[in-house]
Amino acid sequence: MSTSVCIAIDVMGGDHGPRCVVPAAADALRRNPDLHLLLVGLRQPLLDEVERHALPADRVTLHFCTETIEADDSPASMLRGKRDASMRVALELLRDGAADGCLSAGNTGALMVLSRSLLGMLEGVERPAIMAALPVAGKPCHVLDLGANVDCSARQLFEFALMGSVAVSEMYGLPSPRIGLLNIGHELNKGGQQVREVSELLRQCASLNYIGHVEGDGLFRDQADVVVCDGFVGNVVLKASEGLAVYLQQEIRQALANSLLLRCMAPLLRRALRPVTQRHDPTAYNGASLLGLPKVVVKSHGAAGEQAFAAAIDYTVRACQAGLPQRIAGRVAQVDRSL
Repeated sequence: MSTSVCIAIDVMGGDHGPRCVVPAAADALRRNPDLHLLLVGLRQPLLDEVERHALPADRVTLHFCTETIEADDSPASMLRGKRDASMRVALELLRDGAADGCLSAGNTGALMVLSRSLLGMLEGVERPAIMAALPVAGKPCHVLDLGANVDCSARQLFEFALMGSVAVSEMYGLPSPRIGLLNIGHELNKGGQQVREVSELLRQCASLNYIGHVEGDGLFRDQADVVVCDGFVGNVVLKASEGLAVYLQQEIRQALANSLLLRCMAPLLRRALRPVTQRHDPTAYNGASLLGLPKVVVKSHGAAGEQAFAAAIDYTVRACQAGLPQRIAGRVAQVDRSL
């Protein structure tokens, strides 16, 4: 790491809480000597895990809270209640300048609502969008929105494309990411009125490398680096992809278990398939950006284990070092002036 970064982490979020987050934090601190962490959680569970993993006291600050946000809590109710919840406190530390970024594996809706309420929005951006990478074709394909906005206007989808292009360019070193619009066909006349409108906006934007419509299978064929869609479609794509991956893994394990020959060949098969499994390991791609906010906020998968959560910490660090919100704000202002 070239610059010091401080991240506020909601330790209580996700399925595993402190017993996953704290060891992941310890691993991230060992690998990143310039990383500082603000860990926010309930006093006793947090203290127990910190003592167990001997975190460096000079690089970790503990912030104790008295409440947590549960998976079934209504996002809207979080604006009025649970003022001392770990997620809210972590976001307030970010808002007040104590941290450069915030990471949580907690309730996605609550994180989105609280982030927007406490941090506001970048000028020129109407709505935030969730962007994450799908490990396909040996490289990540970034999709947004993944659930923050069920209904989107053409202008909002255009903004998602802008933000996604900047994020991928800055964080992954792609000078001109290929932007695709998810549609039911690649022809210009396919899709509804909204899709045709945003497609025209994207074609008129000279600063975007817009390649046109991308069908669902194109996500897995390296046809685009960034694929834009509304949150309803994006969330369905994400969950269907995750479900298919789990299903195929189960089918392969079952096939191996049912065949004596394949069981005998298992060590050889595992060796041969190791590069494939490593390229498509979802833990390496954990971390979804909430784009459109004036600060870096990252959502980890709720079921993430230690390795996956450590990857989300690394992702948050890269987003902070890239100055992602400022880069997005600059591009949005530049495009607004040209339209």
